[in-house]
Amino acid sequence: MALPVLSSSAVKFRRVLAHFPQELSLAFAYGSGVFRQAGASAEHGETNMLDFVFAVDDVVTWHMTNLLKNRSHYSFLKFFGPKKISTIQGYGAGIYYNTLVPCNGRMIKYGVISTDALIEDLLHWKTLYVAGRLQKPVKILAQNENSRLQAALVSNLKSAVIASFLMLPESFSEEDLFLQIAGLSYSGDFRMIIGEDRFKVQNIVKPNIAHFQKLYSTILQDCPQVVYKHQLGRLQIDKSPEGQFTQLMALPKTLQQKITALVNPPGKNRDVEEILLQVAHDPDCGYLVHQGISAIVRSSSIVQSAKTILTAGLSKSGRAKKSVIYSLKKLYKMAKGELKKPS
Repeated sequence: MALPVLSSSAVKFRRVLAHFPQELSLAFAYGSGVFRQAGASAEHGETNMLDFVFAVDDVVTWHMTNLLKNRSHYSFLKFFGPKKISTIQGYGAGIYYNTLVPCNGRMIKYGVISTDALIEDLLHWKTLYVAGRLQKPVKILAQNENSRLQAALVSNLKSAVIASFLMLPESFSEEDLFLQIAGLSYSGDFRMIIGEDRFKVQNIVKPNIAHFQKLYSTILQDCPQVVYKHQLGRLQIDKSPEGQFTQLMALPKTLQQKITALVNPPGKNRDVEEILLQVAHDPDCGYLVHQGISAIVRSSSIVQSAKTILTAGLSKSGRAKKSVIYSLKKLYKMAKGELKKPS
């Protein structure tokens, strides 16, 4: 099963790719500049910054070529060369962002991640940074025939469904599930306290239910652990300890490790399977899964945000510090969300 490519014209996004080195294993556009969010006008979507992620096999070579084509996109780190940029990229979530880049009459932000690091995140949720973005609707612009990557993309979606099942009641709606999935990568993200609209998850899901359905319907129909009443938009899952144990054993490796660390006393070396069986019988099973996800996201979001100071720093031309401008935009989003909050 290939990752669904969401329909609608992607010509304007593909034109952006023409400005960059073409050795891409995956390229996708995401965010409010691509998919409408609740509370935003159509005009707002046309002026929002466009967000891209490029996965590449050879990070050093890609940055070397991009420095020749687009040197102005980089902060002062360009003076240290592609090897140093690639080293800094490896910290945190393993992605290097260039922000507030003018391109085809729009402002864009693009992140570069190695194919291997992306596959690692998709399969094991090492940081849930890019994997989290790919649990929500995105516009796939380029994808090569890397079978490992294709399998990892689907595995990530299945993991998002299983983790969400563990945090939901026995019966729930499609919208409940999609809200849970969309919120996974924001759990524990300190930017949701400072820098993001706190209604972000609802704003992402509500106008895009059809896109979420397209992304997850096949997985839900094929999943033996759920009764999926598609016409009614309702789902029912097995919340018995046996059912929850099966789901816990199917979670990504990093999440399993975080959960076991929460319940296993220091110095007591128990088998992961034994600990997860205990968690499956715990009334707080869903809460422990949530805490495990939060621990993954918190760590990667802090390091990645600290990297922004370097990767979006003062440009050679003396423009205002990109990191400050970008942070102010995030704070503005949060303020707008607070103003819309019901009293």
